[in-house]
Amino acid sequence: MTVPTALDLAQRLIAQPSVTPASGGVFDVMEAMLEPLGFAVTRFIAGEAPDGPVENLFAIRMGPAGSRHFAYAGHLDVVPPGEGWLTDPFVPEVRGDLLHGRGAVDMKGSIAAFVAALHHLPADLGTISLIITGDEEGPARFGTLALMDHMAERDIVPDLCLVGEPTSVRRLGDMIKIGRRGSVNMWITVHGMQGHVAYPQNADNPITRLGKILSEIDALRLDEGTDWFQPSNIEFTDLHVGNPAHNVIPAKAEGRLSIRFNDRHTGESLGVLVREIVERHGGELRPVISGEPFLTPPGAFSDIVAGAIREVTGVEPELSTSGGTSDARFLAKIMPVVEFGLCNATMHKLDEAVAVADLEQLATIFAKITARALA
Repeated sequence: MTVPTALDLAQRLIAQPSVTPASGGVFDVMEAMLEPLGFAVTRFIAGEAPDGPVENLFAIRMGPAGSRHFAYAGHLDVVPPGEGWLTDPFVPEVRGDLLHGRGAVDMKGSIAAFVAALHHLPADLGTISLIITGDEEGPARFGTLALMDHMAERDIVPDLCLVGEPTSVRRLGDMIKIGRRGSVNMWITVHGMQGHVAYPQNADNPITRLGKILSEIDALRLDEGTDWFQPSNIEFTDLHVGNPAHNVIPAKAEGRLSIRFNDRHTGESLGVLVREIVERHGGELRPVISGEPFLTPPGAFSDIVAGAIREVTGVEPELSTSGGTSDARFLAKIMPVVEFGLCNATMHKLDEAVAVADLEQLATIFAKITARALA
């Protein structure tokens, strides 16, 4: 069998349009890549509208009895490409030293590199699984969570998990993620009484009360950060009244905020904190928790990842918890998780591109990580 390169495999995946939620063709390609390597591949659909249905794939190759289990997690869905690409975003094209196409970085290139790495590992090394969703870029309600349910039903719990998100910043290997902050979004609604601006005594202006609410929330200082996390931050993301008349006091005002928080808090505790302020001013609060913070403390697993990076690239990686959320926030509930992947400078951008050399180096790094994780 001819051994495919990471570039070959990345081109096959990119050529399948898979705007979130991904399904069908891109999973056909993924399955065809794994079955010749001895993986038992399970595909299933989870969820219903509006956040589903979502296609997911779980693949496993069992090692000798009692061997360790190493998992790789990723997503085949991509964000919409948008207008203005130099070439078709779903026709992979190598221009110079770069492979262009939607998903080249986030994260079909990483998945391709891991599959390429598998071709260079003994089949009896240990148990290896791939946890691949079609909905990481979307609501993520029926993606990795459904895959975790699938694993739990079969009593499958890997010893370690590598999530192949694009964590590198300036060059391949300069950053790995050992944790992420949590995320909670909150919607505030303040009801008042509509009336004429010349007769305020006959009305109740909700904008005034919303302003007081936002001022109090803005004055909160949640923490000063921790050893591994930056300070939690509150950002207001929307204000809405929708009042077309200049001489009418409106009946309702709405606001929205987002909090990215470290491990000094939970989404629930922050909801309680903000709710007290909102309700004291007669408002209503609806919090939605996107994920809780997690940390895989520096140790044996991060040492394995950092050591492989150092050997292949000569780069000393920074251990970080910066950036947004990923599906690692779910997986970390059942096993140690570290995130590492390609340079993220062009992810979600027009003409997304990855250096071909980085793809091949990443495959080599993944092979070393997997072998040592299973040793």
